[in-house]
Amino acid sequence: MHLPHRHTIGINRRELLQVGYSGLLGVGMSSFARAVAKDTPSLSSGKKPKSLLIVFLTGAASHIETFDPKPDAPPEIRGEYKHIQTRTPGLLASEHMPKIAARSHLYSVVRSLAHHDNNHLVATHHVLTGHMQPGAFFDKIASRDDFPNYAGGLSYFRKPPEGTPCGVNLPTYLMEGPLLWPGQYAGFLGPKHDVMQISKDPNAADFKVENLRPSAGMDVTQMKDRMALLNAVNGQQRWLAEQAETRKITDQQQQALAVLTSGKVAKAFDIDREPVAVRERYGRHAFGQSCLLARRLIEAGVPVVQANMGRVQNWDSHGGLFNRLKKDLLPPLDSGVSALLDDMNDRGLLEDTMVMMLGEFGREPKINKDGGREHWAPCFSGLFAGAGVRGGQVIGKSDKTAAHPATTHYSPDDIGATVYSVLGIDPHSEVTDRLGRPVQLNRGRVIRPLFDGAAE
Repeated sequence: MHLPHRHTIGINRRELLQVGYSGLLGVGMSSFARAVAKDTPSLSSGKKPKSLLIVFLTGAASHIETFDPKPDAPPEIRGEYKHIQTRTPGLLASEHMPKIAARSHLYSVVRSLAHHDNNHLVATHHVLTGHMQPGAFFDKIASRDDFPNYAGGLSYFRKPPEGTPCGVNLPTYLMEGPLLWPGQYAGFLGPKHDVMQISKDPNAADFKVENLRPSAGMDVTQMKDRMALLNAVNGQQRWLAEQAETRKITDQQQQALAVLTSGKVAKAFDIDREPVAVRERYGRHAFGQSCLLARRLIEAGVPVVQANMGRVQNWDSHGGLFNRLKKDLLPPLDSGVSALLDDMNDRGLLEDTMVMMLGEFGREPKINKDGGREHWAPCFSGLFAGAGVRGGQVIGKSDKTAAHPATTHYSPDDIGATVYSVLGIDPHSEVTDRLGRPVQLNRGRVIRPLFDGAAE
């Protein structure tokens, strides 16, 4: 049946598929059948379900200028920075990360991450979903054929607490011109499992997330009355009721109402409630306050939070790398992430939350003619903390120029297996795609040394 574009309530079939948190009071949801996770042991088997906090270095930070310095390499590899020793034997760090270096007892660094995708969009999908992008090609934008991000995958198997979204991404929306970054959504699981997207700077004096609060002068009872009216209007729209997507709109409205009326998540966004000293410790900049807001959301019960450290491709430095890192990028990252680790450790949140900091790949070992480094997927580093991760470890190593892993390498698929296992989901569980076909969620293997301390 052809669905006409009727503007009685302003949407048609295509628009229904695009509705997110900002529309119709809704968080995007879908009506796909929910699979049951296989009853197999995981890292959190028999324990309280874990949460995930991703610090995403969009654009890809240089592993050589962060956790894999090469002080003995030639200048064109070594770069301009000095290295410093962390608290972990054998783990060096950039001189511009002293606070993070001083807290290495709280985290492990994997220096042997690797994959084959030197394109930002494709690689972002791989890292943030734990699976290769279906039909991947250069600059393939997000689509409903993509694999789900971790929040979406978790939501498929485990409903989030009442009044809580399955995940929150902040404070930037990964999109540039016509390029919409994949890996930010639930992909083929449908909008029912999409995360809530925040695109405001939490350091701004007027920071608010308006769609989490009832309008001025409207109490919860009025809000529920308005929902009843909206449901009645929808009931009169026969053309809408006859479409399968109708159930998506109903789900969107109901979950959005739950978020609005619970107030728990809304309070987490009231970052002004934090003591001034705490906000200063994180750093009064978007990096620091995003880390602080991420901690508040985890504390409020949001199971997966992703804090993008800067606008899209923020760390993509093909020229002027060294000046930009030491002035604009590494100092705020250092203050924000070090405060986050301290805060979560002091509050007992690290016990049940994995913190993961990485970009979509690394940077080419040889410095180019413009003083930058090109994309480099064959070798990069990632920081992992909490949820059973042993602190004070360096796992794997790269060769003498940081070009390739010299030990067992781990792929984004392995990152995904690790994440899902920590979240209490069997990584090899089956989900259902848009055509109703069973699809294996992940094909990686858990990075066991993070938890066992045994080298591979």
